[in-house]
Amino acid sequence: MLETVESVSREPNGPSSEDIRVGVLVEVTGESFSARLDTAGTEAAAAKGMTVGQVGSYLKIRSATRDTLVMVDRSYRVTDKQGQPVQMVQLSPLGELPHSGGFERGVSQYPASDADLYTIQEANLENIFNTSEGAEFHIGQLTSFDSIDVHMDASAFFGRHSAILGQSGSGKSWTVTSVIQSALRSMPQAHIILLDMHGEYCDKEVNGIISKAPFPADLTRSFRADELEFPYWLLSFSEFCELVINSEDEHASVQMSYLRSTLTRLKEESNAHLGLGHITVDSPLYYSIKELMDNIKSANRAATDFGKKKSPLNGKFDQVMVRLEGLMNDTRYDFMMKPSKRNATEKLPDLMRDLVGLGSPSASITILDLSSVPFDVAPLVCAQIGRLAYEFNYWNPRCTEFPIFLVCEEAHEYIPREGMAKFNEARRAMERISKNGRKYGVGLCVVSQRPADVSETVLAQCSSFLCLRISNPDDQAYVRAMVPDAARGTFSALTSLSKGEAVILGEAAAMPVRLKVRMPDPPPNSVDLDYAGKWRDGGLPIDVDQMVANWHAQER
Repeated sequence: MLETVESVSREPNGPSSEDIRVGVLVEVTGESFSARLDTAGTEAAAAKGMTVGQVGSYLKIRSATRDTLVMVDRSYRVTDKQGQPVQMVQLSPLGELPHSGGFERGVSQYPASDADLYTIQEANLENIFNTSEGAEFHIGQLTSFDSIDVHMDASAFFGRHSAILGQSGSGKSWTVTSVIQSALRSMPQAHIILLDMHGEYCDKEVNGIISKAPFPADLTRSFRADELEFPYWLLSFSEFCELVINSEDEHASVQMSYLRSTLTRLKEESNAHLGLGHITVDSPLYYSIKELMDNIKSANRAATDFGKKKSPLNGKFDQVMVRLEGLMNDTRYDFMMKPSKRNATEKLPDLMRDLVGLGSPSASITILDLSSVPFDVAPLVCAQIGRLAYEFNYWNPRCTEFPIFLVCEEAHEYIPREGMAKFNEARRAMERISKNGRKYGVGLCVVSQRPADVSETVLAQCSSFLCLRISNPDDQAYVRAMVPDAARGTFSALTSLSKGEAVILGEAAAMPVRLKVRMPDPPPNSVDLDYAGKWRDGGLPIDVDQMVANWHAQER
């Protein structure tokens, strides 16, 4: 096809004898055009297998030196003065095709209202969508031309933050998997961290049932929270306060002041042998949680004048002690409060290596299975992971040589739009990455089924959006306000997208485009349940005793 076009085309994007005139512009505005279709032209195009006027299809408007590429937003009929029906289309301008070749975003020269409308050759579209910057990174095919792969700019998608949005059942998990599989195929030296909130992407075995990560085994490492461990001593001061202090407690300010000085002192004493010099309350240094609790208990019981008078701190830490003792006595929090591997400052380099894929064995994607993390501390754990990923490159003098990409699955669960105390640290960590991460080679991908519930600051910093079916009007309006270059027709299609079909907008794509996401192979560990089949045939028997045992052991 490409050779045929070039043989009859004077220039790469220039007029071709295969172009078919199908109409004429009748109205031109700054944001959209209207055109009248000619019956003879549409019939000639149909004879060659083209459907002119189909919503989402592409046409071009010819001019002397460059053509304007447009997409059909709306197709409708009107009646002319003679009472005859006339087929009309509303068009969104996407960019320009200089006759010398290439594609340019935006429109520098608007066509006249009597300009001719032509079909566009498949080869022209292929030249646009098959152009990628530095990597063969593509995740699907054009909906209107399934033979054309849609390539994306990998540096823009991963480095300038992105979002994958779609309601439950739209194919979101499959899309995340397909994107990462494509990245690992074309860029095997990637450094991706995936927050897996429901165990959909990780290696795991429960009661003899084995689930494998949908990524190459030699490029993947999966960790449960209790395997990797996120120790209490690596929490920043504000994170630790969020963990143990109730902000509504009338003594909260006193508790924070005491903890600041005590934590700094304990870190200095526990790490005196390292000769580190200046130590702050946020220094990532080990200290004994038992010693901290002993100090708090002493302060809470402190008295003067041989016990006749209570000290100013007496009785101020009741809630703090209740919270700390509850965390220490619940085995679900052992990965944080009772680390068995990360129990010394010297263990920090090993944790950081495992987190970013430099451990043994090395990995291009690190999957963190957080499905067993208690819901009340899950946002805090996500905050810690985000902060550690950011700190790794912030303090890395070669950060530009080691870009990191953090994928936040189910982002609405810990980066909410509405401010609540339990989400403060997670919001702060992810917003810090969204605003400053690009400078230090830390990219962010927000994945959510409820975009209207995700932090506005985080979404506003995303330059690329991969949107699947979104039916909720609030979510649609929220995303429409966030995306950098949304064509009206593109967004009107969000409610009618089929499963696995998506719209890409932003810097990673040459222009707003509707595509069919390539089916991941293998798929993630998330499937649509066959309710009808299971309820009709009964399914496999269930061992309730084993189910309860799993519940007791917190294994899934």
